[in-house]
Parts: sequence; structure tokens; C-alpha cells
Amino acid sequence: MTTTMIKPAAEPRAPRRRLERLMPYLLLAPALITLIVLLGYPAVSVLTTSFRELGRGELVRGEVVWTGFDNYVEVLGDSEFWMITLRTVLFTATCVALTIGIALLLALLMRRLPGGVRLLLQVSLLLAWAMPQLSATTVFQWIFDQNYGILNKTLVAIGFEGFERYSWFTTGLSTMAIIATLIVWQAVPFVAMTLYAALVGIPQDQYESAGLDGASAWQTFRNVTLPPLAPMLALVTFMSILWDFKVFAQVWAFRQGGPNGGSTTLPVLQYVEGIARGNFGVAAAISVLMVIVLMAISAQYLRLLLRSQGSER
Repeated sequence: MTTTMIKPAAEPRAPRRRLERLMPYLLLAPALITLIVLLGYPAVSVLTTSFRELGRGELVRGEVVWTGFDNYVEVLGDSEFWMITLRTVLFTATCVALTIGIALLLALLMRRLPGGVRLLLQVSLLLAWAMPQLSATTVFQWIFDQNYGILNKTLVAIGFEGFERYSWFTTGLSTMAIIATLIVWQAVPFVAMTLYAALVGIPQDQYESAGLDGASAWQTFRNVTLPPLAPMLALVTFMSILWDFKVFAQVWAFRQGGPNGGSTTLPVLQYVEGIARGNFGVAAAISVLMVIVLMAISAQYLRLLLRSQGSER
């Protein structure tokens, strides 16, 4: 009786093995190159422009005048810049806190509402979210208008005579409060729907077990709802910080940073310096400083988030 020897399969050749290892990187290369071109080049351009004296004259003549850190010295030496930076940070913190708080309450409410009412609420949220920014800004300008605003007319109708022809835009604080209301109104729908989607994934039997154990509403939220919701909550908070810090269209459309610069934020200051005054080098320096401030805020938030997650473990 003869036996047939089975030969072991030949190992793949070395070039083939190298190709298999490189294949994931080759597949990612087109997207990575596209991102570098679309994002990296503008970022480098802004950075280099911040070290130049670039006004309309230099732009027309095509001159390249390097000034080193003069633009940064001019911006950082201006007390108005620091006041606007503080205003922007406080404005961002207020908008983010209100957005996350209201959206979380709505998400928890949607989980308890019956199907028809929940659908009506979701459609209303989506309609508010889908409204264009400038259209929503125009609506809010009409609501708070001194002469024809429905808010003043409603307040007078219910007995508050002092609001007859009352101007809501006489101070920067009141103007920023109205703009923050608009920002929150537009941001809440997306955040609420995102958090609701995360809430739906929490098993119902966990709530039933908590109820059988006699847990209060707060204990149920803290021990059952919050842990699986925390990653999504952190994500929408981080995204809200990025969005609200860079808000420009709504602020500019209301009062162009007025009255008397009282509602000017860093994006508005950047626009005024670059487009209105033609100081493109200074505007680029403000852009770079905005990125640094935003990175500092984000790093602080992420540090606190990682610390809280570490303490829970």
C-alpha cells in the first residue's frame, strides 16, 4: 500500500505579503491626500499670512512683506481683543450649557411620551433645525422688533405697559442674550434627537429592575441612564463647543457686532479686520489665536471628562 504525501502549501511570496500589509494604507491614501489638500493648505496659508503685512495695497501689487510677530503683538496688546475673547468664551459656555440641558430634558421626555405626541414633537424639532440660519435670524429680529415685534405687543396686551416700543438691542448684553436664544433654539433639535437615539438603546429591563429596587428618579438617571449616555453626551458637548465658538452669521446679521461693539465676538472681529478694514495679516493672526483658544478650551474639557470617567471606574 502506497501513501500519498500531502505537500504543505507554499507560503506567499514576500512582495505579496508586503502588498497585503500596505493595502489598508493604500486604500486610505486618496482620502488622506484630499484632506491634506483641502484642510492642510488653507491652514498653512493662514499661518503664513499671519506673519505678513497684507493689506489691499500689498494684495493688488502682489508684494510679500514679512513682519514676523508684529501682527500678534498688535492683537495681543489690544485690550479690546481680550475683552472680546472673554465675551466669546462666556457666550460659548452659556449656549453650550443651555443647549445640552434643554436637549437632554427633551430627549428624556420623548422616551416617556406616547407615540403620536412624540412624533409631533420630533417633527417640530426637525422643522426648527431645518430652517436656514438667516431665515431664523430674520424671524427673531421681527419677534424682538421695537415697533412691530410680536413680543412687545404681547407683553403690552397682558398688562406690561412699559414694553411699549421697548428696544431689546440697546445694550450688548441684551443683544447677546437674544442671539444666544436663537443659537440654542437652532442647536437643541439636533442634540435632542442624537441623545434620544442613544436613550433608545438602553434596555427597558434595567429601568424595571431599578424600579423594583426602589430607586428614585434621580438614582435611576444617575445609575441606569447616565453611564451608557455619557459617551454620546460628551460627543455632542464637544461638537457644540466647536459650533458655538465659531458662530458668525447670526451675530453679524443682528447688529454687525453692535451696539458699539457690545456683541462683537472673535469671528466678527476677524471679519471686520480682514474684510472691512483690509488688514488680512491681522485677521489671519486672530484666526490662529482663535484656534489656540479653542484648542485650550477643548483640552480642558477633555481633561475634565477623562478625569470624571476615571473616577467612576
